[in-house]
Amino acid sequence: MGLTFRKSFRIFPGVRLNLNGRSWSITLGGRGGPHYTASSTGRRTTSWNLPGPFGFRSSRRR
Repeated sequence: MGLTFRKSFRIFPGVRLNLNGRSWSITLGGRGGPHYTASSTGRRTTSWNLPGPFGFRSSRRR
């Protein structure tokens, strides 16, 4: 089993910079509401966390 690297930095309230060994991404949105994530690999994800086991996620590649 290999080692992995993952780190997340809060830049501003509601804005995070996420790093891993191969790419980086920016996440916009706070807790419990809508999120938009754009990755350096071209993936764009929109998600909405809802209470309980419910949630919505839509992903697409450039």
